Amino acid sequence: MKRIHHVPGQLFLPGFEAPPQPTDRLFFAIVPAPDAAAAIVRQRGLLRDEFGVTGKPIGIARLHVTLSHLGDYLGLPQGAVKAAMTAADSIRAGPFDVAFDRAASFHGRPRKRPLVLLGGDGLAALAKFQETLGRALEKAGFGKANPHYTPHVTLLYDNRLVPAKVIETIGWTAHEFVLVHSLLGQTRHIQLARWALSS
Repeated sequence: MKRIHHVPGQLFLPGFEAPPQPTDRLFFAIVPAPDAAAAIVRQRGLLRDEFGVTGKPIGIARLHVTLSHLGDYLGLPQGAVKAAMTAADSIRAGPFDVAFDRAASFHGRPRKRPLVLLGGDGLAALAKFQETLGRALEKAGFGKANPHYTPHVTLLYDNRLVPAKVIETIGWTAHEFVLVHSLLGQTRHIQLARWALSS
């Protein structure tokens, strides 16, 4: 399967077809423990009430922290899946704690701004693990990891800009990481494989 590279704002001449839209996404993620996921949903409700955001909430089953985005594709690329699994198999790491203590909107775009949970020192171990996974993926042929990685949990998308706000800390211990197949436009995540984190 061919990886899709989309250039925002790219123009196409009459008579030439626009490139097909990607249908599938692959990424590695950490998924919150059930009690943490419930706390995230409660916190999201408080933020919606306080700031009047009305964007559709992301389903509790799809809440996650992205570790590495592997690409958007037409169809599920088995070669990429196999390479990602090989990289994940090489990881040796123990469980680590994750803690989010702030909420804010990402500024990037004027519409559909992501409202996210963020953290500071409580995400240091997660960031270190992400670097380890990134090196393994680079060896597997996925290119260099994002040097500006910001661990976050996306709660919803909304046009309203929510300022940074301290929240009651939401944390859990990550005992595994997962390879996720996202069906774009269908709000569906399929967990293809899971790897336990053990000392």
